[in-house]
Amino acid sequence: MRLGALEAGGTKMVCAVCDENGNVLEQESFPTTTPEETLPKLYEYFEKKNIDCLGIACFGPADVREGSPTWGKVLMTPKVPWRNADVAGYFKGLNVPIGFDTDVNGSLIGETTFGIGKNYKNVVYFTIGTGVGAGIMVNGELVHGMLHPEAGHMLLSMSEKDPMKQGVCFAHPNCFEGLCCGPSLIKRWGKGGKELVDRKEVWELQGYYIAQAMINIMSVVSPELIILGGGVMHQADVLLPEVWKQFKELNNGYIQTEQTKDPEKYIVCQSLNDNQGILGAAVIGQKAYEKN
Repeated sequence: MRLGALEAGGTKMVCAVCDENGNVLEQESFPTTTPEETLPKLYEYFEKKNIDCLGIACFGPADVREGSPTWGKVLMTPKVPWRNADVAGYFKGLNVPIGFDTDVNGSLIGETTFGIGKNYKNVVYFTIGTGVGAGIMVNGELVHGMLHPEAGHMLLSMSEKDPMKQGVCFAHPNCFEGLCCGPSLIKRWGKGGKELVDRKEVWELQGYYIAQAMINIMSVVSPELIILGGGVMHQADVLLPEVWKQFKELNNGYIQTEQTKDPEKYIVCQSLNDNQGILGAAVIGQKAYEKN
């Protein structure tokens, strides 16, 4: 099969053709500008690829509820030009089955199908990049519910050591996304993560916020594995040790399992060389094909 896959991110749109075995056959990316500029380029890409289906893993919030009149649309996103954009509907002219879910659910599906999460049924995936999103799998099924998880907007306690008075989220002064996303690093320190590798205080603070979020998600969902991806995690060598250390401190011996005793194996980085999202999108498309 030729599985069309679109990982629709806030910074770039990645288009690919994959097979059902987790191989990316070809791939191209386009900057995310406005729907009017971006969507025609994506359509033109897939129109020429002779695909059997299309899976879309899209930034959100987005309507992923099948049967909903706004299914496939972006909702109240901070990316204002994309509000109410009918992303899935734009590709109906391809005349192939279309699957639609969030970008972070795509990454979760990619990792649980082909990557480090494939032997688990209860997994949480966080993308920490331009924004922060979460995909949650319980007993092998994605959690959608009322809409889809927005665990990137869980509220955290701000550190007294934080030079910012509040985070960068337009809706919440102290949510996970607003305190930990890539733009928050730039606002707080004046530089991006690559330029801050040698600044220990940067990663201590970042680790504190991520560890809080990991404690919260563990306490609510009780996953067997937590996977972290996204651009901020490209500095995992300096960041993850802080997360593990402060996770242990914040847990304070309360939840005692093999995972909490060894957070190095519990809170891990993505394993598919940043292809987890595009591979997950391909699986989303394949499932739509099988359903139809």
